[in-house]
Amino acid sequence: MHRHLGKVVAGAAIAVTATAVMVGVTLPSDASGQEKGAAAGREGGPQGSTAEQSQSGRPQPAVVESAPAQGKKGTGRDPLTGDEMKRAEQLALTRGFRDSSENVTGGKGPQQLATDLAELSPEEAAEAAPPRRAEVSYYDYKGDSYVTKTVDLDSGKVVETDTQHGVQPPPTRDEAREAARLLIADKLGDGLKRDYKDATGRALTGPDQLTVTGFVYRVDEENAGPAALADCGTHRCIRLFTKVVNGQWIDTRQMVIDLSARTVHRLG
Repeated sequence: MHRHLGKVVAGAAIAVTATAVMVGVTLPSDASGQEKGAAAGREGGPQGSTAEQSQSGRPQPAVVESAPAQGKKGTGRDPLTGDEMKRAEQLALTRGFRDSSENVTGGKGPQQLATDLAELSPEEAAEAAPPRRAEVSYYDYKGDSYVTKTVDLDSGKVVETDTQHGVQPPPTRDEAREAARLLIADKLGDGLKRDYKDATGRALTGPDQLTVTGFVYRVDEENAGPAALADCGTHRCIRLFTKVVNGQWIDTRQMVIDLSARTVHRLG
């Protein structure tokens, strides 16, 4: 097969070069400069909804939305049921939070990351019927913040909101797909597109043609990184492992996509 680097790269011995290279590799467990999250400061309590504006510009009375139905409930430390997850997510995404935040594509509303059963205090854990709370986590691209909302599933209330900066949890599938889309559209994605064409005979036009996995990339005291990526860690930056669907791996590990700034950079 023709190689755009002028040499065949076999097995896991990968030559790091200026373009993407098709290789047969096993997906590594760590692809980031530093892949970790550290606790930061806490802010405020639950965020309420904001008043709508009328055509005259005067605020209208806020509309209080009723809590979604309980649905099927778990007990004790049972995993959250589908109904509980849906209820928690609806309660956590208040109108004010939705209107003031942005997702990975720049659309209204935060990027949802995960919904998990909240931990109990030792006193609560000893109770015969401990409370059921869910933690719904988001990344708000508008403020580059990691937001966790704790929902009491019995009362239907958000009981705590934790906002942190500089914390970068693993990216979701949607974030990895958006990173791939940005890479494909950028000039630095030309090598990826050429190698995809070599592997399949078809043009690469979008992320649906690839299997992608994203890993956080951050710059800190342990990983200096190039000057162009100095904001990574504060910004949400990821590296990608890309694979032709049902086909070969294409090495794009030298590329870093800053999802916050929507820019693409090359390491080295």
